[in-house]
Amino acid sequence: MSKQKIVIVDDHEVVRIGLKSLLEHHPQFEVIGEAGNAKEALDQIARLEPDIVLMDIRLPGTSGIEVCEEITKSYPNIQVVMLTSYAEDEMLFSAIRAGASGYVLKQIGGDDLIRALESVGKGEALLDPAVTQRVFQEVRRAVKEEEASAFANLSQQEKHVLLLVSEGKTNREIAKALYLGEGTVRNYVSSILSKLGVSNRAEAAAYAVEHNLREYL
Repeated sequence: MSKQKIVIVDDHEVVRIGLKSLLEHHPQFEVIGEAGNAKEALDQIARLEPDIVLMDIRLPGTSGIEVCEEITKSYPNIQVVMLTSYAEDEMLFSAIRAGASGYVLKQIGGDDLIRALESVGKGEALLDPAVTQRVFQEVRRAVKEEEASAFANLSQQEKHVLLLVSEGKTNREIAKALYLGEGTVRNYVSSILSKLGVSNRAEAAAYAVEHNLREYL
């Protein structure tokens, strides 16, 4: 099995020495370069072409996030693992958007860091357990916002009409359920189709189900 070639990027020499010492005790890893800032990092990566870059999220001048984005854009086969001292939500999501394969806190134990790098070396994405829950919460929030925006142009009454349409009700049945005239229901249905950009009741019904309309009534 070939060794995973690693470049360490951190502006603190002591941290780099510690990480290198830890990794060199494990035969599956080889530290082939070190850098203390963004320019050094990009120069080393271009010259050495490592498998993994283990990089501090905070670097002097150009941030680790920007370097990560440059690496993942220019060298898609290189995996970037971000190191940070703090579980900051904005930094976390910025790292994910930049294409980082891993995000771990510097407080992580040596054995856990080794396992994290092994996982990333296999092509797996990895998050420190301390921040995983935050990611799931953010994903759930984003999904909720997207679903809610799907019905933003509909009035509350139109949402009720759409729900009944999604249940297969006819205009007469909807009119009876909502105490409306059939002509009023037809107007509501026409407005709903227009606002959702769909062609017929079946498409409107599918849209309502796909975006979980019931949760917004």
